[in-house]
Amino acid sequence: MSDTSGIPRTLRRPRPLRRAVLAVVSTLALAAGAATAASPSASASVPPPPSGWTQVFADDFNGSAGSGVNTSNWQYATGKGYPGGPANWGTGEIETMTSDTDNVSLDGNGNLRITPRRDASGNWTSGRIETRRTDFQPPAGGKLRVEGRIQVPNVTGAAAKGYWPAFWMLGSPYRGNYWNWPAVGELDIMENTQGNNTVFATMHCGTSPGGPCNETSGIGGSTTCRGTTCQAGFHTYRMEWDRSTSVEEIRFYLDGDNFHTVRENQVDATTWTNATNHGYFIILNVAMGGGFPDAFGGGPDAGTQPGHPMLVDYVQVLTSGGGGDPGGPDPGTPGNRDAYGTIQAESYDGQGGVMTENTSDSGGGQNVGALAGGDWLQFKGVAFGSDPARQFSARVASGAGAGVSGLVEVRLDSRSNAPIGSFAVGNTGGWQSWRTIPANISNVTGTHDVYLTFTSGQPSDFVNVNWFTFGH
Repeated sequence: MSDTSGIPRTLRRPRPLRRAVLAVVSTLALAAGAATAASPSASASVPPPPSGWTQVFADDFNGSAGSGVNTSNWQYATGKGYPGGPANWGTGEIETMTSDTDNVSLDGNGNLRITPRRDASGNWTSGRIETRRTDFQPPAGGKLRVEGRIQVPNVTGAAAKGYWPAFWMLGSPYRGNYWNWPAVGELDIMENTQGNNTVFATMHCGTSPGGPCNETSGIGGSTTCRGTTCQAGFHTYRMEWDRSTSVEEIRFYLDGDNFHTVRENQVDATTWTNATNHGYFIILNVAMGGGFPDAFGGGPDAGTQPGHPMLVDYVQVLTSGGGGDPGGPDPGTPGNRDAYGTIQAESYDGQGGVMTENTSDSGGGQNVGALAGGDWLQFKGVAFGSDPARQFSARVASGAGAGVSGLVEVRLDSRSNAPIGSFAVGNTGGWQSWRTIPANISNVTGTHDVYLTFTSGQPSDFVNVNWFTFGH
């Protein structure tokens, strides 16, 4: 979530407070009034994919009342910020996020509810969940659609001061870094504040403050909910990221109407690439206070009423064209990778927490960077043949600080399987100071999905990878 119509919530090198929505104040004021309606409609199931689209992720939040979310799909972000990241989530909000079912639970009617609470001492708690997957992006030449059916907290006027519900996405390199915002990108599909009948959609990118994306406000647009207000009923919020056009576009929709579009040619090529050359993860949360509410009157205060949840009927991710499930550049038909050739790191099929960048290493091209503990890369269908591979080598570089190091590990077929080999790496003299490091591995034959995993005892980035290969 970002500050004015979009300040981010997390990035790897220091990140600014996100919210600054000055130009839109009048728009919000205008919309404060629209019609109220009856109680929320009954939950709807996840809609089937339209023709030409493939579903790659969905959660309809079915389950017994009071139960937690499906932790195979989601992880809780708790406290007042990410470990080692900016305080108050980088946005100035005041609540403590928890995984308690008082704050995050299913309602038994097919909805997720995220409920802000205030204790007798005036301390606020709320909830924030994020997809475990960080690889949501369009396939090359295709489209990505991320959609949710949501009712924002049904509270208005003075009782709503400080409420800040949001449905949004962050670039995968932010996970584990928390200081690289806004360069790695943020896509705010829906933000709302102060109980106004206005929703905002924003792309954050570039540098802050100012920069090509006007941070901390971002490149944003807003609209009003029609029929029923945003607070009084469910509405469908959607983002479509389109790589099928000559100029790449990111479009935002309310109930099927496109009200805001950000185009690749609105910013310089480097800014766009840095914000879009990787996957994203999805976030649902209700913040209390912070830069965005501050732009529209502040809060929460003594008159703010706790206990009004944001309800989420479903979240769905679809892709169209270009090759189905997103997650990285298409390496070709699975099984066609030669274990004994050079496998470029940026040709991954799936990833978590990584970014790509231009490399100065011989041959040029790109390397994968910003790798820290918990990050990973997947390469499908690597063919080892019948003569066992016994060695692994990778071309790596590191500008990590003193005492910062970690392991580059190789695993087969699942990230949860034990490594078949690894090597340790620390500072090599700079993030583009490359060296090839070998490691012994247990004998491997046949065809496998190969995972590179990165393990470290501290949260800092410790390595870049350009390519790897196997030997007998």
